[in-house]
Amino acid sequence: MITSFFISVCKDSFFRLSILYKIIYNFAKKYPLPLSKTFNDPVRIPENNDWVIFILIGCIFLYIFMMNVIEREANLKDFLFQKYFDSSNNLPNWIITSVVFVFVMSALISQYVPVIPRLITENQIFGYHLNKFGYTLAVVSLFYFARTSLSFLFYHSIGDGKKWNIFYFTSTKMQFVISILLMMLCIMHYYFPVEKNKMFEIYVVAFSFVFIFKVLFYMFHKNNILPQKWYYKFLYICTLQIAPLLMLWKLLFF
Repeated sequence: MITSFFISVCKDSFFRLSILYKIIYNFAKKYPLPLSKTFNDPVRIPENNDWVIFILIGCIFLYIFMMNVIEREANLKDFLFQKYFDSSNNLPNWIITSVVFVFVMSALISQYVPVIPRLITENQIFGYHLNKFGYTLAVVSLFYFARTSLSFLFYHSIGDGKKWNIFYFTSTKMQFVISILLMMLCIMHYYFPVEKNKMFEIYVVAFSFVFIFKVLFYMFHKNNILPQKWYYKFLYICTLQIAPLLMLWKLLFF
């Protein structure tokens, strides 16, 4: 008996709602609202930047692994101010910081690359070709590998092979700091409203200052990481610092 009463109440409620819906529908059709004719509801397609988050998470994981496993739970201050003769596992640290630096640098500047060369777009593999990030990553990786190989050959050709280990130990600290700053810039660039044209000019000026600071840092560092003779220093700065950067600029932006 209670069930039949409940069913009858539901039927009556649905009947009343249907009548109310018809009344509202007919009224709205006959007397439309003034703003209804100009109302526009465009579909917003947000830009998908999940790949940036994946890169940053991977880089952070590599640094956590380096600090906790390779450096045996060293803190940031001990790592940055560590002396060469007290250090260990310098090669794995240098490889990790180099990989992180290349990835975050490519992620930041890839969106400013105007076009991908026709040679890359025409030669597809299984119907796919490199996008701007893939092309930038390939170019920056090639640039970094070539400059590192030439630096290694340079130090050993002038009979200063022992300084090569001190050189990449010192450069690891600088790359670590710069890569952290690049991660912050990636977050600001991809997830905050910024004017890309103005930011590109700021990036160029900032990278120029960083480059000058890096050269001065290498020249006057207490570890004497550059060759002693002044013409070798001049040769290193011109051929292994300035020339590769000009080539990198040409490959990416021309």
